[in-house]
Amino acid sequence: MNSSRPYLVRALYEWIVDNDCTPHLLVNADFAGVQVPPGFASDGQIVLNVSPGAVRHLHMDNEAVSFEGRFGGVAHSLYIPSAAVLAIYARENGQGMVFDLEPPVPDDEDGDGPDDQGPPDGEPPRPSGRPSLKVVK
Repeated sequence: MNSSRPYLVRALYEWIVDNDCTPHLLVNADFAGVQVPPGFASDGQIVLNVSPGAVRHLHMDNEAVSFEGRFGGVAHSLYIPSAAVLAIYARENGQGMVFDLEPPVPDDEDGDGPDDQGPPDGEPPRPSGRPSLKVVK
């Protein structure tokens, strides 16, 4: 299955804006592919105001969040892979969601998929362990 993160980020962004609050993204600035202005990250993280009045050309899809923003009066193009988004929240009240760190996607060197042959009859493997759900308020 695809990651639910980009879907949740888009939904929460809309919810925050619809409630007249200011959406902020907490981003792992050290994540591969992240393009943010140098010198603005602290401890490998950066908080970005992504409200409609603060950014231009905001685009959110399943791959990344991209937009133009101003830092120190200078316009910059930013690119944040979805997996680099650590949280989205409203500045005014902190409501939003924090995400778990996603492990890097391993490169499939031979392009043939996993080494094992999987279960017989082409059925997907059954999950093991007990299912768990996270409560979202």
